[in-house]
Amino acid sequence: MKAVEISSFGSPDVLRLGERPAPVPGPGEVLIRVAASGINRPDVLQRLGHYPAPVGVSDIPGLEVAGVIEAGDTQAMAAAKLAVGDRVCALVAGGGYAQWCVAPVAQCLPTPHGLTDVQAASLPETFFTVWSNVFDRGRLKQGDTLLIQGGSSGIGVSAIQMAKAFGATVIVTAGSDQKCADCLAIGADHAINYKTQDFEAETLRLTQGRGADVVLDMVAGPYIAKELNCLAEDGRLVVIAVQGGVQAEINAALVMRKRLTITGSTLRIRPIAFKAAIANNLLQHVWPLIASGHIRPMVHAVFPAADAAKAHAMMESGQHVGKIVLSWDAV
Repeated sequence: MKAVEISSFGSPDVLRLGERPAPVPGPGEVLIRVAASGINRPDVLQRLGHYPAPVGVSDIPGLEVAGVIEAGDTQAMAAAKLAVGDRVCALVAGGGYAQWCVAPVAQCLPTPHGLTDVQAASLPETFFTVWSNVFDRGRLKQGDTLLIQGGSSGIGVSAIQMAKAFGATVIVTAGSDQKCADCLAIGADHAINYKTQDFEAETLRLTQGRGADVVLDMVAGPYIAKELNCLAEDGRLVVIAVQGGVQAEINAALVMRKRLTITGSTLRIRPIAFKAAIANNLLQHVWPLIASGHIRPMVHAVFPAADAAKAHAMMESGQHVGKIVLSWDAV
């Protein structure tokens, strides 16, 4: 099969379209003929040498795919109400930038009605991440206020729509007035241009001094102290990336006085059972909203798989609003 390989660690041009043996599904797994592969920030980190694949996982990058089941564990498929020939999207721990990919049955979801494979490939990584962190760890509920750092990212546009669908008020930050406008058009209630405004002061102003109930943070570093300041009492800070650095200062007295929770997670290394529970929640609570059109996949750009380097360059440029996807149609 054709697969996008990391020839060496470095800039986007280290990505090469090469030949690999097609994977073989094992117990509890399916083989998916991949039509489209989603691009995510962890793929960039892996290409740079900062985020290696877990032990036993393919070194081919790619954490989400969409396509058709071609083979697999029939008993596991039957239990999941899936079958050979079904269109699915799946969360994987690696190997997604390829014409065929093996995925745990428990991490496969049926492609929502009316969606293309490209749209479906944009869903798993961000939707699993948002559900796990905003709703499970962050305990977001109806009436809460959510502050999303990086509202125009793939994670951001998914979090905006999911939070609004469940009755939350959404504040986002973005790096330009245009991106702020895009986030408002997607459904955010308020958008803060972090390059021209202080997100801490603005969040407190927008909430009449109360603060946000949940902050979804992809920056960390110096943002942590400011986020604690603009959290409401009993607020929850959820860290899912450290683009601003891994070190942060914390006012422990403030944490105690406001009874704050600071948490975070990574998804890739978690066991299949953990991801299966997220998949079940998505299937029950979110997939009907996608099928009805209340939540929409947000695909900014589609590249042929042979142009994976261009896709990564766009990801690193920050030009996109929503997801970037690779298509295998022309390979």
